[in-house]
Formats: sequence, C-alpha cells, structure tokens
Amino acid sequence: MYFAPAVRTRAYVPATRGTDRSFERFINDTFTPASWSGLKFEQDEQSWTVTLDLPGVPREDLAIDVEGTVVRIATKADAKRAFKAAYELPEDIDAEATSAKLEHGVLTLVLGKKKPVSSARQIEVK
Repeated sequence: MYFAPAVRTRAYVPATRGTDRSFERFINDTFTPASWSGLKFEQDEQSWTVTLDLPGVPREDLAIDVEGTVVRIATKADAKRAFKAAYELPEDIDAEATSAKLEHGVLTLVLGKKKPVSSARQIEVK
C-alpha cells in the first residue's frame, strides 16, 4: 500500500489557524517578561552595544557567555530572580574586546566585532 505525503498550502490551512495565531499573539503580549521591553541594541563600526533592564539582579548572580555569534545572559541557579536569554548577532563577537557593566539595574554590554583575518599572501614571481 502506498501513502502519499500530505502537502499543505495556504488553501488547505484549517479555518481555525488564524484564531490560533491571534491567541498566540495575545498570550505572548500578555505574559512577555518586563525585561524584554527594556532591551536596546545599538551598533557602530567596532562594536554592538546591548542595554538590558535587569532590576533586582546583583552582578554576582549574572553569568555572561560569548560563543561565536551568540551571547548568553543568565542568572545562577541560586539567584533570587531568574533570568535567561540568548541573542544571536550577524557577525562573530570578539570576546577579548567585550565588556559588561551593571549599574542601577541596567546591564550594558559592549560586544566587540571580530575583525576578519585574511589568509591571503603575496607570492613572488621568479
């Protein structure tokens, strides 16, 4: 017996699908953590600056990891206030040129852009 795969196009989407999306948007807007509303990204030639509101989180409870194009911000397991987020940027982050500062509940990350390293070399013609 042969079973053909079900192919769904816009014509075959159930009528309730639009209602599902509306409900999803409502739930996401209602229960979005307040810290997401305090997120701001800025960029210049050398770095990205990420500003994030984290009221009530002491610097001792924060852990910030940089790997490739991703920066992860999380509180430790025993922290009074839990927070966990990851952001992917369009280019690799230079961990050596990155700094973080937490003042008055506002975390400011300056993420350095990694300079592309050229492996091209010039060959002398004899």
